Amino acid sequence: MALIDHFRELRARLMRALLALLVAVIAAFFFYHQLLDLITGPFTNAQKMLNPQTQSRIYVSGIGGGLMLQLKLCGVAGLVASSPIWLYQIWAFIMPGLRPTEKRWSLIFVAAAGPLFVAGVGIGYYVLPKALSVLINFTPHGVENLNDFDHFFSFTSRMLLVFGIAFEIPLFVIMLNLAGVVSGKALGRHRPWIIIGTFVFAAVATPSTDPFSMLFLAIPMTALFFVSEIIARIVDSRRGRARAEQPRWSDDEASPLEG
Repeated sequence: MALIDHFRELRARLMRALLALLVAVIAAFFFYHQLLDLITGPFTNAQKMLNPQTQSRIYVSGIGGGLMLQLKLCGVAGLVASSPIWLYQIWAFIMPGLRPTEKRWSLIFVAAAGPLFVAGVGIGYYVLPKALSVLINFTPHGVENLNDFDHFFSFTSRMLLVFGIAFEIPLFVIMLNLAGVVSGKALGRHRPWIIIGTFVFAAVATPSTDPFSMLFLAIPMTALFFVSEIIARIVDSRRGRARAEQPRWSDDEASPLEG
């Protein structure tokens, strides 16, 4: 395929991705109130866990704050909802340049990455009310805790994104093992340090000071690391058997020639 044909294909796929994003954003406006309840749900649940003397609420600043709130919320919802389409367009553009083995592994990783990310976001959404209540309870007595929606939305998005990406880390470990960078034995030797590093990462990534949020992130990540180590050892074992089955010739031995 000529270079100009690649650019034409890229333009066509970008147009499809943008069209899907536009349709998803427009559709999100019809579900604005449900989306608002979804994003403010953790804060509403956190208010039930606050000390009786602590008052907290979300506000929108500026005359156009309500409009910007709606545009930002529906824009993010449209981006997430249309992600299967624009991610497929990216993958379909790259796929012709991949080898058959690479295509097979890419399909496996795509199939595993989506559920892992969704699981991480789901756990983050479940932990978020507790994290919010802990942070809000630091508000001194007699002072009302006011939260600008932009800051609250950014905080919530970062929290959920951290949980989602954290669940992808073991998948990256398996990719490194398949590339020959990390072996299963090396993961086993450094297992204690990996566990400590996982808990340290969870403590830094979760913004609240309570141990429950950290454990909800650290324990699943540790379990996924154990699974990735087992898979890496299986891959190494199969790779070793494949190498053992290959014929070996000494330096002074002539190999058989065909024809």
